[in-house]
Amino acid sequence: MEFEGRKRIIIEDVEPELDCGHFPAKRVVGEKVVVRADVYADGHDVIGAALLFWREGDPPRESRMKRLVNDRWEGEFAVLETGLYFYSIEGWVDHQHTWLKDLRKKRDAGQDVRADLLAGAAHLEAAAKRALPEDAEKMGERAMMVRDLVDADTGRAVTLALSGDVRNWMEKYPDRSFSTRYERDLPVIVDRQKALFSTWYEFFPRSASEKEGKHGTFRECERLFPEIRRMGFDVVYLPPIHPIGSTHRKGKNNTLPAQPGDPGSPWAIGNSEGGHKSIHPELGTMEDFLHFIKKAEEEGLEVAMDIALQCSPDHPWVKEHPEWFRWRPDGTVQFAENPPKKYEDIIPLNFETGSWLPLWQELKGVVFFWLEKGVRIFRVDNPHTKPFPFWSWLIREVKREYPETIFLSEAFTRPKVMYRLAKTGFTQSYTYFTWRNSKRELTDYLTELTQTKAKEFFRPNFFANTPDILPEFLQYGGRAAFLTRLVLAATLSSNYGIYGPPFELLADAALPGKEEYLDSEKYEIKNWDWDPRAGIRDFIARVNAIRKANGALQSTNNLRFYEIDNEKMLFYGKRSEDGTNMMLIFVTLDPFTPQSGLARLPLEEFGIGPGDPFLVHDLLADDRFIWQGERNRVGLDPRVLPARIFRVLTRMRKEADFDYFM
Repeated sequence: MEFEGRKRIIIEDVEPELDCGHFPAKRVVGEKVVVRADVYADGHDVIGAALLFWREGDPPRESRMKRLVNDRWEGEFAVLETGLYFYSIEGWVDHQHTWLKDLRKKRDAGQDVRADLLAGAAHLEAAAKRALPEDAEKMGERAMMVRDLVDADTGRAVTLALSGDVRNWMEKYPDRSFSTRYERDLPVIVDRQKALFSTWYEFFPRSASEKEGKHGTFRECERLFPEIRRMGFDVVYLPPIHPIGSTHRKGKNNTLPAQPGDPGSPWAIGNSEGGHKSIHPELGTMEDFLHFIKKAEEEGLEVAMDIALQCSPDHPWVKEHPEWFRWRPDGTVQFAENPPKKYEDIIPLNFETGSWLPLWQELKGVVFFWLEKGVRIFRVDNPHTKPFPFWSWLIREVKREYPETIFLSEAFTRPKVMYRLAKTGFTQSYTYFTWRNSKRELTDYLTELTQTKAKEFFRPNFFANTPDILPEFLQYGGRAAFLTRLVLAATLSSNYGIYGPPFELLADAALPGKEEYLDSEKYEIKNWDWDPRAGIRDFIARVNAIRKANGALQSTNNLRFYEIDNEKMLFYGKRSEDGTNMMLIFVTLDPFTPQSGLARLPLEEFGIGPGDPFLVHDLLADDRFIWQGERNRVGLDPRVLPARIFRVLTRMRKEADFDYFM
C-alpha cells in the first residue's frame, strides 16, 4: 500500500485484544463488548474516533467512541447472535470540531473572527457534500447565511455558526479523508447464554439401578431427572458411555487385576463391541440414549457427554490403525503414564504420527457423530495432552456448523496451558478452585480470573468435587465443609458443578494420604440413596434457586471482594449491570468454629448514602435486617449455616414486596 503521510492518528493499546488478535475474546448473546484504546495525534486538534463492528458475513456498522482521560477512548456494541464477530477502530483529526472550538475561544476573547466564519462556511459546504439530502440543503443554506452576515452582523453570524444544529451536522458528517484505521480486525466469539450461566450435575448412569449391584441403564436414569431438576441443575454430565475394554481392566480402588464382575473404568474406551461411536450394551441401545436425551429436555435438562480421546488396548482402532499409537521396542503398545501413576487400561493416541490428518478427521467424525444425535455440550477429558492446533481446528470446524456447541476443558495442569486451551476455543474451563481454601488464595485467584486479561477468554467452571478429586477440605470438614464449598462454587462463579451423589450425601472417605475417593465409583457400581430428603439436597436446591432468581449471580466478572476484619471470613459481592440486583455474600472458611467480623460495605458502589438505612434479606436463612452505615458486624456459625447470601434493597419496602425469591 502506498504510504500516506497525511494520516496523523495513532491507535494503540486496544482492549480486548488477545495475542495481537490471534485469538477471540468471548461473550454470550446479549452481552456488550466494551472496547477501549489510546487514540491521539500531534498538536492540539480535536480527535474523532469510531468503533467499527460486524458479524462475520454482514456489512460493518459503527458507533462513535467517547473520550475518557489521557487520550483513552471507549466504545461498545451489543452481540445479539451466536457466531463470530469482528471489530476495529478508526480515528481522524476532526478539523470541523477544531474550528468550532477555536471559534468559541476567539469569540470569548473578543478577537476578530470574520476569517474564521468564512472558514466555517467552507466546512459546512464541504460537509454538505457528504450529507443526506434532507440535511445537505439546510447545511448549504446555513453556510450562505453565515457568509452573508460576516460583515453585516458578525455577532449574528457567530451565533448561527455555534448553534446546536451546526454542531450536530459536524458530528454527523465528519471529514475522514485522512483517517487511520487500526491495523487489525479483532475477533469476538459469541456463545449462547448457557456458556456463561450453567449448573452441572455429574453422575454415573451405571449406578442408577434401584437394585444393588445391578448395572443401571439409560431408561432407569430417567427416573432421576425430576430430583436433579428439583435441585436446580440444568446440565446432566455423563462419564464416557462407550464399551469398556477388558485388557488390564482396573478393579476396585484402581487395582490390578480386576475381579470377575468388576465393570472397569469408563475412560478405558473400546472393545470388540465398538469404540467412540458405540454405546456400552449394558446401558442400553442408541434408541435408549436418544430417548434419554429427549426425556432430559422435557425436564429442562441438557445432556453433556464426555469426549475422552484415548483407547483401551481392545479398541478397534488399535488393529485397524496401529499407526495412530506408539509402539515400544518389544512390540507392545505404549499405555498411558504420568509417573509414578500408571494407566495400564488406557493407551494414548500418537498425535505425532505421520498419519495425523486421517487421525484428526476420524476424531472430528466422533464429535460430529454425537452432534448429529442431538448432543451440544461436551466435557473434554485431559485436552492438555493433545496438541493445541488440533483443538483450534476441531472447535472451529464444529462451531462453523453448530455454533451453539459448548466445550468444557477438563485440564488441571500448568496455568499457561490452561489459558492456551481456553484461547483455542474451549467455552468453559476447569480451574484451581478445588485447591484454593484460604482467604488469600481465593481472593488472589478470583481477582486474576475476573480483573485481568484472563476475563476476556477464560470462563471458569467451579466443580466442588469430581470422581478424580475429593479435596482435603471435604475429607475433614464435615457437613459445614460441603455447604461452604457449595456456596463458594455457586456464587463466585456463574458456572459450577458437583459430582452428584457423593457430594450431596456428604461422602468424605478417601484413600489414605490421597485426594481420591475410597471405593471410587470410577471402578465399581454404587447404589446411592436417592431420597430427596437425604444429605444436603434441600440446601443445594435453595442455593441454586437463589442463583436463578438473582441476575447478579449469573455472571462471573462482576465479582468484587470487600473488607472484613477476619481472615477466616470471606466477604464479596456482585451487582447486575443495570444495578437492580445487588448481592453480598459472607462465607466462613472455618468449618468448626463460629466466626464474626466487622464488614465495610460498598455503599457508594451500591448507590446508598452514608446515613441511609437499607434492608438486607438473607436468602439462605430467610432473615431480614435493617443496616445503616458502611460498618456492620456479621456472624456465622458453621454448625448451623456457614454462609449468608444477602440481597440488598436500597429503599424500605412493604412486607408484600418480598416475593422476588421463590
